[in-house]
Formats: sequence, C-alpha cells, structure tokens
Amino acid sequence: MERGVPIRAVCRAISILQEINQMGSLTMMQISKRGGIPYPTACRIVQTLIHEGLIEQEPARKHYRPTAMVQSLSQGFQADSLLVERGKRHIRRLTQKVGWPVSLTVRIGTHMVVRDSTHAETSLTFERYYPGFRLPLMDCASGRVCLAQLSPMELDQMMNWVSLVGAPEEQDMTAYVSVNTLNKIREEGYAAIGWGQHNLTPGKTSSIAVPIFRNGKFEAALTLIYFAAAMKQGEAVTRYLDDMKETAEAITEDLSSFDTVFERGEMAGMASMSIN
Repeated sequence: MERGVPIRAVCRAISILQEINQMGSLTMMQISKRGGIPYPTACRIVQTLIHEGLIEQEPARKHYRPTAMVQSLSQGFQADSLLVERGKRHIRRLTQKVGWPVSLTVRIGTHMVVRDSTHAETSLTFERYYPGFRLPLMDCASGRVCLAQLSPMELDQMMNWVSLVGAPEEQDMTAYVSVNTLNKIREEGYAAIGWGQHNLTPGKTSSIAVPIFRNGKFEAALTLIYFAAAMKQGEAVTRYLDDMKETAEAITEDLSSFDTVFERGEMAGMASMSIN
C-alpha cells in the first residue's frame, strides 16, 4: 500500500454515509457515536455530504437521512445476481422447513453484506433485513466463516486492513479472532455467534453460518438467525446445522453446474467459429 493510504478523512466520510444509509435516519450525536468520530469532525463531514447532495436534514427534526443521489454511487455495480437467482428457492425452502429467517451474505471490504434474505417471509423475526445491510466481518457468524476460508497470507492482509480502516470495535476484535478459532470453524464447517450486537436489535438474536462455494472457492455465507432467548447455541446447532449444510451444498452445486454449462457453451461457440 502506498504511503499516506488510506486517507483518513475519506474513510470517515464513507463510514458516515454508510451508517446513515443503513439506519435510514440519524442525529448528529448518533452519527458521531456510531462512526467513532469526534463530534466536531462528524459535523464537518455531514455538512460536506449535504453540500454534495448525498444527505439532507429532515424538515421537522435534527435527523439526517440519505437522498436519492446515493443511488448514483451504485449505478456501475453488478450485484451477485447469480447467487441470488440460484439461492433464492433454496433459502425459502429452508425457512419454510425450520421457521427461522435465512440470509445470503458476501464479503465487501471489511464487512459482510446481505444479498438476499427470507426475513419478510416469516414471523420469527424482530426486523426485516434487506439487500445492502452490512455486518462487521470480525464479529458476525458469516464473517468468521469467510475468514476461515482465507489462506494464511490473505488472512494476514485482511487483519492488517481491518486494523487500518476498521471501526475501533472492529480493530479490537482482531485480537479475539485467532488462527486456532478459524481452523476449528473450517474443520467443523460452521461458525456461531450468540447474542449478536451488530444488527437492528442488538443482543436479541443469535446466528449460525455455513460457507457456500463456487468452483472450490468461497462465494458466500448462508446464515440462519434465531431468537437468542429461544434456545442455547448448542441446541440450535444440533437442530439446524445438517439442514443448513444441505442447503449450502445445493446452492454450491447449482452455482457450479451453471458455470459448467456456461463453459461448454463458450467452447461450442469457439468451435463453431473456427469451423466457419
């Protein structure tokens, strides 16, 4: 990484915009607290984002919310449409069987980001989680499943990156995510987090995550979320892990079969061109 990178002011501005966009509306104090940024600095960044048309102050109260302009930041991004397309029926089937909501998440930077979920299809949830919701890589079940699939070099680079640009609580978590813990997750094929703090209802839900692969490489995490007070973590693992692994394997097979068909189609096309 070049000297002087990352630029701290840019990182803070992006962090604030992500927090406001994720929560929908925040006060200046909430922005400062959630971003781990001094209040005066948060004020200057918010004023800059208002100037650029990305956020605005609500008319009736001192809350700040995103504007339609934030959509321009994602116009060039191609979402994981194949994962959602191939995974949707499988996660719906799993939720219909077990009752609890299930999500598909992928890693983007130092976060796991929801690509699809079944929260809207079950009553066993406190909140609905839509595509784009972010969870810290270091302190969520899906994130730890992802970390467990990294090579030693990739893991070292990721830890260094989180230490540089992660929020203070994320930086602290690097000391608790040990190589031994990740090795155990990889061997057992799942990660579990109890009484999760980084969601819309902190401390009320727990989760179990298993990996989804594509051509032998980690592609996404399949996560089941349940009420923390409903059962102990061990009981949840015993009840649902087999069904979760079966679902993840089915999605993995669907992704791989698509790639195989696509490759055959390309080869056939090339052969046809060479004959002509």
